[in-house]
Amino acid sequence: MAENKTEFQCNGVVGGNFEAVRKKWIEFDPPLYKQRYFFVKDLVNQHKTKKVADLGCGDNTLLWILKIHSCAELLVGVDINDSVLHYSRNKLSPSWGDQLSPRDLDLTVTLYIGSAVERDSRLRGFDLITCIELIEHLNSEDLARFPEVVFGYFSPSMIVISTPNSEFNPLFPSGNALRDLDHKFEWNRMQFQTWALDVANRYNYSVEFTGVGEPPAGAENVGYCTQIGIFRKNEAKATELCISEQDDEHVYELFYTELYPSLQQEKVRKFVVLNEVYRQVYLMRRRFIKILDPLAASIFNSADCDPAKVEERRLLGPPMFTDARLAEIRLLGPPFTEAEKTEFILLGPAFTEAEKTKIVNSPKPFCVGNEFCVPLERLLAYPKVNRICDSIDTLKMYIADTVTLSSDGSAMKVDIPDHDDY
Repeated sequence: MAENKTEFQCNGVVGGNFEAVRKKWIEFDPPLYKQRYFFVKDLVNQHKTKKVADLGCGDNTLLWILKIHSCAELLVGVDINDSVLHYSRNKLSPSWGDQLSPRDLDLTVTLYIGSAVERDSRLRGFDLITCIELIEHLNSEDLARFPEVVFGYFSPSMIVISTPNSEFNPLFPSGNALRDLDHKFEWNRMQFQTWALDVANRYNYSVEFTGVGEPPAGAENVGYCTQIGIFRKNEAKATELCISEQDDEHVYELFYTELYPSLQQEKVRKFVVLNEVYRQVYLMRRRFIKILDPLAASIFNSADCDPAKVEERRLLGPPMFTDARLAEIRLLGPPFTEAEKTEFILLGPAFTEAEKTKIVNSPKPFCVGNEFCVPLERLLAYPKVNRICDSIDTLKMYIADTVTLSSDGSAMKVDIPDHDDY
């Protein structure tokens, strides 16, 4: 909805008297550019599109938004301005979070330097091509070529085109002026719809019209600030256009490509398993130390230790385990309350009741001397591990060359830190 911090009077708009409107800057919430991107995001989420190309991608904000969708497998951006691509490509690079929580399926993100009116066979057969605020930047010659390339040659299943609605312009302080110095034209709704229907008919698409950026109260008749056409290919009457064209035309210059971490990749699966195994083992060990030696745990867990406590711990030395004490703590120390059991097991992410039950019923960690041991069966009970490893043998394959296993290979071992480690 368009808003203004001061009173916005639109009484004269309905009658065509735009001079009666106070010329104050209109604010959209969320901002108009975000509304356009969120519109595409919702469309991708609705149709679960796998291959999406954004022509005139600019600063790659749309691709950055779309890469979070689990359905996306190939995202391509094309822009003629290589300096903009160079400035903004870092936002598409995988983050550390993408390593820790990788996708289920591979995702490739690619940027090309090129024009929306140039043919490149690598953009053929996409699920969706978006042209967000693009066509108004094309001169008459390029605009004439645009449908032939995008609709006829690329021929995606769906196309989204957004462009300014010139009927909204009088509501801006600049009046009827074009919204950007680089715009070659701005259409009213009738002009855009006439062009879109003609293109859809020629290239066997259907089209529906909508928009984003609602007008302020009293000016509803001007329509959305941004008008949008959604084109869908009529599969039942699919035509063979441009069949004489070569299928290996590579006109665009490859600027950037990145394969995101996914569970389809062996090295990523190993990383995820190792990270989860270490995390769960050290969380269990931390809880174990807390139960075994409250003073040691208070120092072990404190970022700002009391010097007196540190000195006291140094005088006491590391925990000494008698045979009786070892037997007592073999099943994780003294009896736990239900709350303590839950705290011990569930340090970390929340689990479903079924997952909790599976973990509780798995073999319990135990202690041998000053070594803390976690059975592999218990680690396999954790859902993040179990999702990747279907057996103990698979789990061993991923961790055996990195962790220390017990002599029979049934448990992972870590040291219980002495006072010098606290």
